[in-house]
Amino acid sequence: MTRQERLRFTVSWIALLVTGLATLVFGLVVMVVRSPDEQYLRAIGAASVGMGLFGAMITVTAFRRPERWAFFSLWYYPIFWTAHLVGDLPPGRDHIHQVVFIVLPLLGLLLPLRLFFPGGVGRG
Repeated sequence: MTRQERLRFTVSWIALLVTGLATLVFGLVVMVVRSPDEQYLRAIGAASVGMGLFGAMITVTAFRRPERWAFFSLWYYPIFWTAHLVGDLPPGRDHIHQVVFIVLPLLGLLLPLRLFFPGGVGRG
């Protein structure tokens, strides 16, 4: 791996780790918010904590090896947050966090494409 490829891969897994940890923290914050929909928000928060924890663990283990299944699994982040943005799903009405949680993992997944698919995407 060249120096540039190593740098791209490092930026990649750090972006995915930040996404996982930020999702985990976001879930913790949502769990403590007091509102009329408290039970509903706690459920969303608990799911976000789990998603962030699993994503962070996949990133620091299998993705850094680099195992292809981890690459495919982490596509859950941009798909999940895009669905939240497009569907105007809770929590929150500001969509800045959703855009960040879409762009950051996309960066993390697209930067190392050649590492996960050395023969090119769609070829062996």
